Amino acid sequence: MDKLLITGAAGFIGSNFVHYWQERYPQDSIVVLDLLTYAGNKNNLESFLEVPTFNFIKGSVCDQALVNSIFTEHEINRVVHFAAESHVDRSITEPDAFINTNILGTHTLLKVAKDVWLDGNLPDHLFHHVSTDEVYGSLEPGEMAFQETTRYAPNSPYASSKAASDHLVRAYHKTYGLNVTTSNCSNNYGP
Repeated sequence: MDKLLITGAAGFIGSNFVHYWQERYPQDSIVVLDLLTYAGNKNNLESFLEVPTFNFIKGSVCDQALVNSIFTEHEINRVVHFAAESHVDRSITEPDAFINTNILGTHTLLKVAKDVWLDGNLPDHLFHHVSTDEVYGSLEPGEMAFQETTRYAPNSPYASSKAASDHLVRAYHKTYGLNVTTSNCSNNYGP
C-alpha cells in the first residue's frame, strides 16, 4: 500500500489524477495539499471527502512545517506534485507568485522529502514532478514536436519558474539520490 501526497489536486489535472488513482488503487492512502487559489476547486474532490483513506488539507507547499508534518504523520512514500501557478498571462503581471510557488514550493517539498525519506532510510519512495512543455519554448509552424531531449528555452516567468523547479528536482536526484520522475504536460483538456 502506497501513501501519496498529491499537491494541487483540487485543480483540473490533479483532481482527474486523484479520480484515476482512487479507481485503480483504492487501497492506497491519499493526502491532498491544496491552497485553493484561483485554479483549485474543492468540489472536484467532493466524492472522496468521506473516504477513510483520503485526507484533504488546505495549505501551501511553501509551508515547510506543514509539509513536514504531513510527511511524518501520514508516512508519505510517494509525492505527485501538481501544485503550481500556471497561467502564462498572470506570470507576466504577477511573477512573484510564480517564483514563490513554483520554485520555492517545489524546493520545500524536495527538502522535506530528502530529510524524511533519505535520512529516514526509506528506499521505496518516489517524487513525481509535473512540469510543462512551456519549458521548451515555442514551436514555429512545421517544426518537430518537443521531445524530452529538447533544450530548455523558457519564454515567460511561468515557463522559467517551471524550468527552475525541473532543475531542482533533477539536482535532488543527482546530488542526494532522491528517486524522481518528471512529466511535461501539454494543453490538457477534457474529462
